[in-house]
Amino acid sequence: MVVGVARRKGKFDKSSMVCTKTLYNYIDKRILNVRNIDLPLKTRRKHKKSVVRQHKRLLGKSISERPENVDNRKEFGHWEIDTVVGKRSRDSVLMTLTERKTREHLVFLLETKNTEAVDKVFGYIKEQSGPLFTHLFKSITADNGTEFASLNKHVTNIYYAHPYSAWERGTNERHNGLIRRFIPKGKAIKDLTLEQIKRIENWCNNLPRKILGYRTPAELFNDEIQRIHETVPGMQSVS
Repeated sequence: MVVGVARRKGKFDKSSMVCTKTLYNYIDKRILNVRNIDLPLKTRRKHKKSVVRQHKRLLGKSISERPENVDNRKEFGHWEIDTVVGKRSRDSVLMTLTERKTREHLVFLLETKNTEAVDKVFGYIKEQSGPLFTHLFKSITADNGTEFASLNKHVTNIYYAHPYSAWERGTNERHNGLIRRFIPKGKAIKDLTLEQIKRIENWCNNLPRKILGYRTPAELFNDEIQRIHETVPGMQSVS
């Protein structure tokens, strides 16, 4: 309301005017003499906590060690990984991989949530990718789930997020939210066919994004693959 009225009445120059989110951030950081408890709705709004929890179990390198070329999304080949569960009891699981630069989202069906199932998927990816694999997967950022304990068998650079810090894998979390449009929590994943899962994956990858200049992840991902074929020695002959 404050932002809307200020804009309508021209209270500030455009260069000085902030958006609603920034105004809430000012309150979170106590820049303004207003507390969340003073607001009628803010306490019911979800907002990120600034607390970074310490690792009690760290499977490998911390996300704090992740280099800038991964963080800034300018280089292709850096992924975030997670699992999506349906009914928690005796149900199948989806493993999702999201490429940070292009937002390409890969969805795989796991019979169970363990390292063997994850290893099996990466074996399949390697077989399908061939010599492209090392150019496709330069790093992966995961949580500390035990199913991701052996990722370094497949990809050299693995980084693990802090506990209860899903925003550190925000790209993947966002895309898993898109999946939930089709598979709400509590829906049995084992009832889905591979065709249905691939249809969801294709929908995600062909959805134009404002952050991508209204291009699709599929378009940008294919551009990157083509660039590898054209610029990496020996790749011109790889189909």
